[in-house]
Amino acid sequence: MNKAKIRLFVNWPLGAGQAVALTADQANYLFNVMRLARGAQVLLFNGQHGEWRAEVAEAGKRGGVLLCAQQTAPQVMPPDLWLLFAPIKKARTDFIVEKAVEMGAARICPVQTQHTHADRIRPEKLTAHANEAAEQCGATFVPPVDDLRPLDQVLATWPEGRLLFWADEARAGQNLPISGATAAPSALLIGPEGGFSDAEKMRLRALPFVRPFALGPRILRADTAAVAALTLWQVQMGDWGGAGA
Repeated sequence: MNKAKIRLFVNWPLGAGQAVALTADQANYLFNVMRLARGAQVLLFNGQHGEWRAEVAEAGKRGGVLLCAQQTAPQVMPPDLWLLFAPIKKARTDFIVEKAVEMGAARICPVQTQHTHADRIRPEKLTAHANEAAEQCGATFVPPVDDLRPLDQVLATWPEGRLLFWADEARAGQNLPISGATAAPSALLIGPEGGFSDAEKMRLRALPFVRPFALGPRILRADTAAVAALTLWQVQMGDWGGAGA
């Protein structure tokens, strides 16, 4: 039996004996790019049923069918952590989404702030990047990517009981770590390249569910700040073996 080296996200239920039909893009990747043939092994996941080893049953230029044989990993859900960030240049926004998946975010929420440079995103493209990141990092869960929403609207409809940890660039150099109830649903808020406006800062400081924190002695780029914040939260309260383990 050939060892499976390729992981593929699919929008199909998975289980023993389940047939999975491939899209044209997936078939092109497996059979034209990777040169797989009938009998080859592929690892599949759909974000709900864990990871499954499947065998190529039909291989064509524009389609194909895989048959699930055995579960190779259980479904593992990430901590209940959302990432809120202001979109930046395309490649760097893609980077933030990819790293959020790798680092265990449960939901990705682009927000429009007063200084956000990008006024539109393509959620379907960011979702594709999230799927690819999950394929590469061994995750069995893919966080949903929300549509772009104004920050004011997000704050006005904030769910009760969820903490919002705000990376406040004005706190650079202060000893102000992430801290809070380890079991509480949480979110991280990363600002735009131009920082938050004075009005936004005043509103954030007045909200009872907001917890400001510092990201070290220097002001970080937005994409670097997202990775740093995710790391700090995971170590302190997530599933990386810190206080929340």
